Amino acid sequence: MVTGSKPKQCLNNVKREASKHFRNKKKKYLDAKFEEHETKSKIKNIRDLNRGINDFKKGYQLRTNIVKDEKGNLVTDSHNILARWRKHFSQQFNVQWVNHTAEPLVPQSNAFEVEMAIEKIKRHK
Repeated sequence: MVTGSKPKQCLNNVKREASKHFRNKKKKYLDAKFEEHETKSKIKNIRDLNRGINDFKKGYQLRTNIVKDEKGNLVTDSHNILARWRKHFSQQFNVQWVNHTAEPLVPQSNAFEVEMAIEKIKRHK
């Protein structure tokens, strides 16, 4: 029979090891980023250096992937989100043209009007 303290102690050990693992992983990541920024500073790559510094100033920003479906329900699964975007854009880009005899937006001009317009334009424009 398992006592009540043994599973609790095992769970605490697992939590401690997980925290230690992620703390070490974060430290390695930050060390690599600092080294990368230091090399950018040495080679005078100021633009990338400033971008990296600004990312550190902002800190971690959680990104949520939530989309509403046709009914207004929230979709959080990545597979369903991709399917929703695929359906949305296929509806947007597969437009059926009803009126095929639409008037042109710009009236047709003759060669004389084009030459006069070109002469009115200042040089090098």
